[in-house]
Amino acid sequence: MAEYRSLSHTKWDCKYPIVFIPKRRKKVIYGQIRRRLGERFHELARHKDVEIIEGHLRPDHVHLCLRIAPKYAVSNVVGYLKGKSAMMIARFFVGKERNFTGENFWARGYFVSTVGLDEATVIEYIRNQEAEEERHEQLRLRMPL
Repeated sequence: MAEYRSLSHTKWDCKYPIVFIPKRRKKVIYGQIRRRLGERFHELARHKDVEIIEGHLRPDHVHLCLRIAPKYAVSNVVGYLKGKSAMMIARFFVGKERNFTGENFWARGYFVSTVGLDEATVIEYIRNQEAEEERHEQLRLRMPL
């Protein structure tokens, strides 16, 4: 069963598998960079109230499954993770005090999909919604006030 989260007027469970790569798909995610990136991604995710459900850092790409509240755009969250992590890499592993314009570690773009209810479940829910609403209305009419 889905574990739903709540905002003031919203119940949600939005999960996104995301993949992105270093520039030119170089195999540069190993050793200290790999350890520091894992810690940094978790820290950055907490800043945006994003949960990393699963994550794997491979030498030439990053796989993350993120739970992102619907109040945030997926592109903003991914941009934030990539941008801040690139600054950390430049600072600690390249020896730069600032991340100058144009310097970046990650390639442009990313892959994103959605994880959620099965399509057949959604179609069945939509088809049966009217009958379900009528059933609830009948129950409400029968209950004493």
